[in-house]
Amino acid sequence: MKKKTIKYTDEPIGKINVVADFLPPPNQLVLKEETVKVTLSLTKESIDFFKREAKIHHTQYQKMIRMLLDQYTSFYGKKRSR
Repeated sequence: MKKKTIKYTDEPIGKINVVADFLPPPNQLVLKEETVKVTLSLTKESIDFFKREAKIHHTQYQKMIRMLLDQYTSFYGKKRSR
């Protein structure tokens, strides 16, 4: 396959609009929440389920469980504070 050669000319570009930088810096893209290590006994069925799903979705099963608990807390925590 041949590479297509781009030839630039010295033609006028036209009206240019400068766009303000709206992207956050890289250090603001990584959101780390404080975590606490716990020991938790779960059923084999539950762990097997999360491990299977994590493999399908190319993620970690612990992360899936943590996200589930965070969503549960967010949903029911708001209801209780009313």
